[in-house]
Amino acid sequence: MPDPFHFDLVSPEKMVFSGEVEQVDVPGAEGDFGVLAHHAPLIAMLKPGILTVFGAGETQRIVVVGGFAEVNEQGLTVLADMAMPVEDFDRSSLESQIKDAEEDVADASEDAERDAAREKLEQLKALQDALSH
Repeated sequence: MPDPFHFDLVSPEKMVFSGEVEQVDVPGAEGDFGVLAHHAPLIAMLKPGILTVFGAGETQRIVVVGGFAEVNEQGLTVLADMAMPVEDFDRSSLESQIKDAEEDVADASEDAERDAAREKLEQLKALQDALSH
């Protein structure tokens, strides 16, 4: 059994989670990573995806969009632009956002605008893919 460590997940609206956990899997912009007790210090940007919290015999899956994670000697803190349990996430809204993003890519008249729209579309599709697993 891994050593427990402290984990805080904060969104602009509220403290989503605060407590002792055994492991947290984080969707990092440079790749997903797992955090256990005594992890090396780290700061990472988040990509849209599923953050998984393991602790006390239960697992929680939380949709996160944007923000960053910081691992330090006190534990792990994630500041997310949006965070909510998977079961509360509105998948039909995500499908609508993907459709809008596809239209933005098609309608973009400048390369920079098209690139930004494509990046947003890729992030939304990655989130949709993560939700389907």
